[in-house]
Amino acid sequence: MVHSDTTAGALDGVLVLDLTRILAGPTATQMLGDLGATVIKIENPATGGDDTRTWGPPYVETPTGESDLSAYFLAANRNKHSVAADLGTKDGQAVVRKIAAQAQIVIENYKPGGLAKYGLDYAALSGLNPSLVYCSISGFGQTGPNSHRPGYDLMAQGFGGIMSLTGDPQGDPMKVGVGIADVMCGMNAAIGMLAALRHAEATGIGQHIDIALVDSQMAWLINEGTNYLTSGQTPRRRGNGHPNIVPYDVFPTRDGHFILAVGNDRQFQAMCDAFGLTGLAQDARFRTNPLRIEHRVPLTAALTETFRTFSADDVLAMLQTANVPCGPIHTVDQALQSDQARARDVVVTVPTAEATKGAVDLLGNPLKLSKTPVAYAKAPPRFGADTDRLDDILKAHAESRASQKVQG
Repeated sequence: MVHSDTTAGALDGVLVLDLTRILAGPTATQMLGDLGATVIKIENPATGGDDTRTWGPPYVETPTGESDLSAYFLAANRNKHSVAADLGTKDGQAVVRKIAAQAQIVIENYKPGGLAKYGLDYAALSGLNPSLVYCSISGFGQTGPNSHRPGYDLMAQGFGGIMSLTGDPQGDPMKVGVGIADVMCGMNAAIGMLAALRHAEATGIGQHIDIALVDSQMAWLINEGTNYLTSGQTPRRRGNGHPNIVPYDVFPTRDGHFILAVGNDRQFQAMCDAFGLTGLAQDARFRTNPLRIEHRVPLTAALTETFRTFSADDVLAMLQTANVPCGPIHTVDQALQSDQARARDVVVTVPTAEATKGAVDLLGNPLKLSKTPVAYAKAPPRFGADTDRLDDILKAHAESRASQKVQG
């Protein structure tokens, strides 16, 4: 589906100064931009901009044949203006201060203390703009013995424990297939910035947000984290199995695999009835979920033997008829081309003159707001595309803020 800017967003009138690169920070600012904020992304001309511009192939095909729009960059940089400025120079620092004086939010992901030498840290910019919300993303946070260390998603997944839970029980430690530590840190940063923005609008006083990749990753250990805190037992890898629910796993069939997600005793009984597994249903070892967890191995073996005699389509049909939670295991192309994905605008097409085909296909924002829906007003920009328009962007923002105050 083709999308463009058609309605006012929830964050119209909010100006975001984006000093981040790679994934966590750009994910957060893309979310704010989707919700209507004006996002000005500062990119260093000495390096060619955001590192991910070169993290290809694939790249968007452009009329000139040259492209700094990698697919990776596209994932987190729509609804932004790109302004080239070198923070190591007086001119670049002046550009940042000029924007910060009008901004409601600043977000950066430099090493802790890295911006202080340029006079662009929270202390300096909040002196210029006391209501400023200033968010700092780093690998390990602004404090602690590892605060000086750089942070990347893979390092966060390793340090934060999730790699010890991911993968085959007999295999090597395995990261999640995408940069989920970065993405979840960006989501947490967005929540924090919106909370601080509400406080600033109510009081006129800004604040500093300190968020770390590793902190964020450890926070989403979720039940496995509290399993350890409650029991004192270190969680271990279970492949696709669940530590607290059985059967909740991937099972083989005659021609592929499927997901079975039995969440309660009623569903277990319904599954047994659907396949004529009277013996399993009546077996004292499997009557309740705690018992099924205790006897996970023999139950899994028995179900595997049964499901192998059916095709995946037949298994899914039988389970769906019995109202037992189950599902297929899609490849990425199957997922994004599914009827469900089309019905939910999971893929959006955003017009841009930078692409040879006149548009780029992007992953849509999952938020569905009834009054202030997300908008896709601007495709990810080429490096420095809006540098010469900075004054116009700031003027338009100032006029929008003034108009809002009059209406209020």
